[in-house]
Amino acid sequence: MDPINLGKEFREFLLKTNMFAMAMGVVIGGAVGKVVQALVDDLVMPFVGVVTPAGDWRAIKLGFWRFNFTIGHLMGTIVDFIIIATVVFFITKAFVRNQAPPPPAPTKACPKCLEGIHPDAKRCKFCTSDL
Repeated sequence: MDPINLGKEFREFLLKTNMFAMAMGVVIGGAVGKVVQALVDDLVMPFVGVVTPAGDWRAIKLGFWRFNFTIGHLMGTIVDFIIIATVVFFITKAFVRNQAPPPPAPTKACPKCLEGIHPDAKRCKFCTSDL
């Protein structure tokens, strides 16, 4: 195994299979996740703590016989998910603008087959008749 050839093959693998782009996406996604988590923990959750009842509501348990279900933890996780999803939605809306699709190319109908063709076409691409 030639180390130089191996390095070239690895570089080609990264570039041809978009593995580098995927790896960068994972790294950026992790960083964005930390930012969103910090926003939720530091800015949103203090307001949620004010409107929730006093005490640790995540410690609510429902139990019978030998089973103990931590319902409070489940509800807290669901609330966290909803808050994080809302923050991600608003961040995405702030940075990603809706772009209108390009206008459709002008077309005319072929007199033989009635398919839409380019107005400057000399031959129909569907029925191959001369125009």
